[in-house]
Amino acid sequence: MEKLAVEAVVRLGVIVGGLALMALVGGCSSHAETPTWNGASASASPAPKPVSADKAPVFAEPFQYSYTLTRGCDAKAPLGRYNVVVKSGDVESAKRLGSSTVASPSANVDLGPAAGQDGEEIDVPTLAELMTMARTAIDDGAAVKSTYDAVNGHPISVVIKADDSKECFAVSDYDVWNS
Repeated sequence: MEKLAVEAVVRLGVIVGGLALMALVGGCSSHAETPTWNGASASASPAPKPVSADKAPVFAEPFQYSYTLTRGCDAKAPLGRYNVVVKSGDVESAKRLGSSTVASPSANVDLGPAAGQDGEEIDVPTLAELMTMARTAIDDGAAVKSTYDAVNGHPISVVIKADDSKECFAVSDYDVWNS
């Protein structure tokens, strides 16, 4: 049983690391259109009504959209918040908001893509990748609780609990771009 628990934690680490790598590669691209983040646009979706997976419509990832991803299980002190733009199924840009945790140069921490609370940076997933991450975690034996938008099926929150570790993601400000 202990071996299965260790395997589940390792698999979750591989998933998060893979997402970090994808975000790093996706974040290195450049584009002419850069959104401004000074509030929701007039075309932004109204506040979503959360429903469970069995009541949500199937999510069809739009060609281009934006959203805000909050990572962390403490809503008052999240590990990170990111404004994300997705185009053609790839993260076009992910900008960190209000970096509340800054690693000191002398801190004895790994400042790689998934560095923990000191210097926290992750590879931000598309919404489809976030849903895939939840399904993979379930397949690996983790407990997953997700809610989805009742209108279009995009994820609103995903909580993954594997043994004694817990990852929480919240999605807000979802906006489909019509251009």
